Amino acid sequence: MRVLVTAGPTREPLDPVRFLGNRSSGRMGYSIARALLARGHEVILVSGPTALKPPKAATFEQVETARQMLAACRKHWKACDAIFGVAAVADYRPAKFSKRKLKRNPNEDRCIELLPNPDILATLARSKGRRVALGFALESGAGKKEALRKLKDKNLDWIALNGPEAQGAEVASLRLLGADGTDCVLGPASKAVLSRALVRAAIG
Repeated sequence: MRVLVTAGPTREPLDPVRFLGNRSSGRMGYSIARALLARGHEVILVSGPTALKPPKAATFEQVETARQMLAACRKHWKACDAIFGVAAVADYRPAKFSKRKLKRNPNEDRCIELLPNPDILATLARSKGRRVALGFALESGAGKKEALRKLKDKNLDWIALNGPEAQGAEVASLRLLGADGTDCVLGPASKAVLSRALVRAAIG
C-alpha cells in the first residue's frame, strides 16, 4: 500500500521572527512512517518543522504552515491507499503577516486577529471512499466523547486519543477508537511500539 503520513507541528508566521506553533516533536509521525516501511508499505511523509531525520526509504516533503501541508497532501492523496494524520496542525493562523518585526511597546496592548486553518485530515477523508483514514485527537481530561465526535465528523476509520503529556515524550499511552466499535488502550510503551500496534490495527 502507498500511505500518506503527516507529522510534526505547523508554524504560522506572525512576522519574520515570530510564529504560532505547538510542542509537537514529530516523533510519533516519524515512528509510524518507519513502522509502515518495516511492513513493506510505501510511505509519503509530509512534515512540519522538526529536529528529526526522515526515514531514507520514505518520499519526504518538508512544509511549514497548515496551508502548505494541505497543498502537499492534496498533491499525493489521489495516489495513496491510506492516510495517517499525525501532524499537530495549528488550528489558527494570524490574519495579518508583518513584513517587519513587530516592536515591543510596554504602553500598548496588542491584539492578534486569528483566522481558522483548514482541517487537513477532514478535507482529505471526505474523498477517501474505501481508503483508510486514521487520525489523532489530543485532548485534556476525559476526551473520549470528543474523540468519537471527531471520528464521525471527519469520516475516519480510526482515531488515537492521547493527552498533552504525550507531546515530546518517548513513552506514552493511546486509546484507539474505531468506526467499527473498537475501543482499546495501547501502552504505556515507546512510540515505536505504539506505532507498530497502530499500523497492524489500521491496515495490517
